[in-house]
Amino acid sequence: MVGDGPRLGGMVRDRAIPEGAGTTNVSPDGRLTSARRDELRRIPSVRNAISVLSVYGQTIILLIVAVRWGPVAWLPVFLMMGRAHAQFASLMHESAHRLLFRNRLANDVVGRWLIGYPAFTNTDAYRRVHMAHHREEFGPNEPDLPLYANYPIDAASWRRKMRRDASGRTGIRLLADQLRGLRSEVSVVRRSQQRIWFVQVVLLGVCALLGVWWVYPIFWLLPFLTVWRVINRLRSVAEHGGLDASDDRG
Repeated sequence: MVGDGPRLGGMVRDRAIPEGAGTTNVSPDGRLTSARRDELRRIPSVRNAISVLSVYGQTIILLIVAVRWGPVAWLPVFLMMGRAHAQFASLMHESAHRLLFRNRLANDVVGRWLIGYPAFTNTDAYRRVHMAHHREEFGPNEPDLPLYANYPIDAASWRRKMRRDASGRTGIRLLADQLRGLRSEVSVVRRSQQRIWFVQVVLLGVCALLGVWWVYPIFWLLPFLTVWRVINRLRSVAEHGGLDASDDRG
């Protein structure tokens, strides 16, 4: 543990892993073999393109079910649309790492316009923040720390966090920050928010042209403000909560 501060978490064991018998993919010191590392570094562009199309297909099918089946399907579709936002976020994460497509232009264009902006995310800004997260995970300048610092927490604190997320209070606060970004004096922030909201207007317009304008606020915006916030907190805590900070970056 580093210092006597809050339990910030970490992903490194307290002691080195002892050497053992190597395998086809792992050397005796526990590191992946160079051949295995090269294999993992290859970007499967075709498979990832199918993943992007699949996420769009699943999302559209859910919305069709909501329209065709009516109120009986609304609650399950509403909950599943939180999953859709999680899928968009996962693909956007890969694009931010430039692991979505081998072609950098395709990676960035798809990551911004087909994945990030529809899901209210500036992929380029996310990339900068996320790289800071990887440079100093659980350190004092960790940008994601508020999501998972000081775990385990007591039950009352956990319930408060879940209520804020599920009720939309967290999402509305963050969305208000994005709306304020439209008037930002920083041109990069202003332009990125203009693009995000342009795409949102397009999505609303498509719904309106199809005669189902209500699909956008009920099954896209509201799940983003509520269900997705719960999922995102659960994911963050599951990945990082309750672990120990360490200077060992090995």
